[in-house]
Amino acid sequence: MTDTDMIHVTRWHNGEKTFSPFSTEEMERRSHAMQTRMDAAGIDACLFTSYHNICYFSGFLYCKFGRRYGAVLNANGVTTVSAGIDGGQPYRRSVGDNVTYSDWRRDSYFTALKDLIGNVKRLGIEFDEVSLDLKMLLEEHFPGVELVDCAGIAMDLRTIKSAEEHVLIRKGADICAVGGRALMGAVKAGVPEHEVALASTSAMVREIANSFPFVELMDTWTWFQSGINTDGAHNPVTNKLIEDGDILSLNTFPMMFGYYTALERTLFCGHASNAHHDLWQKNCEVHVRGMELLKPGARCCDIASELNEMYRKWDLLKYRSFGYGHSFGVLSHYYGREASVELREDVTTELKPGMVVSMEPMIMLPEGEAGAGGYREHDILIITEDGAENITNFPFGTDEMIVGR
Repeated sequence: MTDTDMIHVTRWHNGEKTFSPFSTEEMERRSHAMQTRMDAAGIDACLFTSYHNICYFSGFLYCKFGRRYGAVLNANGVTTVSAGIDGGQPYRRSVGDNVTYSDWRRDSYFTALKDLIGNVKRLGIEFDEVSLDLKMLLEEHFPGVELVDCAGIAMDLRTIKSAEEHVLIRKGADICAVGGRALMGAVKAGVPEHEVALASTSAMVREIANSFPFVELMDTWTWFQSGINTDGAHNPVTNKLIEDGDILSLNTFPMMFGYYTALERTLFCGHASNAHHDLWQKNCEVHVRGMELLKPGARCCDIASELNEMYRKWDLLKYRSFGYGHSFGVLSHYYGREASVELREDVTTELKPGMVVSMEPMIMLPEGEAGAGGYREHDILIITEDGAENITNFPFGTDEMIVGR
């Protein structure tokens, strides 16, 4: 086969567009809103390369596996750029057009981009995501084009969720509870962590499959930790056996169309010691107060400061692990984060109606101290015009969550 027989850039429109939880109007709203912000910033076109922005503006969630992906947004709409290994799936998942490039030459990705971007003067790229390698290659292939940051304005747009996004996130919260109930039912002394996590994940995957006419079943997972493994919120599942009296951490994470939701709870197997019970109750008090503070106009930093005072009066502030919550939407454990809406001391953002945020206080007492382990509760709330609506319908606290008896 000669080079002239090999296709470097094409359009593999194989099949029809598949089901999306979002209407065409919703996806057009996102592109138009971003285009308005681009016009104000003097940006001619944007090249999105992150999982979250490509998914948000096109509906396509890529599998990187060492290849480059993109979504070009300009006045003509959004077009995804994908590798030939994915066939026609990116087109079927994208709201707009899709261009496929081959592996036959190293610059095929940039050939595809040149056809889409054209002779722009200012190209928006994501400074918080683009590697130095990609930046240098863009400068090489687009000489004279000014590369400017578009990540911040895209993130600000994503932080206010639409009514259609709220519907999907509510569904995700319901599926979290399905996983949570399955997890609690699987807990028993002598059972390994991974078996408990498998029961939860399987229940959620089946529920997702039954909830939509068509859905890609990917990335739903459970973190279930016991004993010392509860000291980190993101500690992986292990084959450790649960012991009677163990502190436990329930964490269920269904993924649907790139959208992440979460349920997190402190549990105990069989019984809790007096020291554990006291710390657990205190952390639940912080959780309840934190949810009361979530309302429009509240600043992320002020919420964190007030909750810090609760821990300080109990001499527990030194055991706090991380921020008190974060924004929800297109994000996952390996991609995405809306850093402008995190409940931390260094974030001054005001909460606004439409935002979706968690409240998830955590403290960790190290081994050797009374009540050792990690304590964390987690609910998701939608900020409304005059307060917040809790969409997590799941019990928490010392009267509810002693399991495996």
